[in-house]
Amino acid sequence: MSDAKHFGKFLCYVLRHRPDEVDIELDAQGWTDTEALIAACTAAGQGLTSSRLDELVSEDDKQRFEFSDDRSRIRARQGHSVPIDLGLEAVTPPTVLYQGTAARFLESIRKEGLLKQSRHHVHLSADSQTARDVGGRHGKPVVLEVRAAAMNDRGYLFYETGNGVWLTDHVPPEFIHVPDAS
Repeated sequence: MSDAKHFGKFLCYVLRHRPDEVDIELDAQGWTDTEALIAACTAAGQGLTSSRLDELVSEDDKQRFEFSDDRSRIRARQGHSVPIDLGLEAVTPPTVLYQGTAARFLESIRKEGLLKQSRHHVHLSADSQTARDVGGRHGKPVVLEVRAAAMNDRGYLFYETGNGVWLTDHVPPEFIHVPDAS
């Protein structure tokens, strides 16, 4: 694994799940002071500099991180397991969104739908290829179609993050088309 990829995973871990691992705090919206993060990561042996952080954020293929307008703060865009409020406004989703998963999870999904598990939301993609890539990280990929517009019509809320990830609290099984996995 490349150094940048390794550090990107480390940054996700710290900014989404364990800020205490490097002794930083996230505010209610998930932001932390950029200089404090650099100092804390360096103290934890990660050797982070301002220019390296800028590079990691701008070159992250998933655009998982964002700076505040004045670049004094940084946060993960989504995927948190720690209590935060990203301050996203509910928006109307496209007709269909996609979820990438592994074939071994289909039985559970058919019964329970898509659950957020330890995260704040279920993550959905606007395109099937992104969903396939996500599902491939967990085993034989299966791309599920989520009838997002129908969910929205029934009162389910959707949010879109700055990097195009769609979020919702739960996707009941009746809104999921599971393709033949054979």
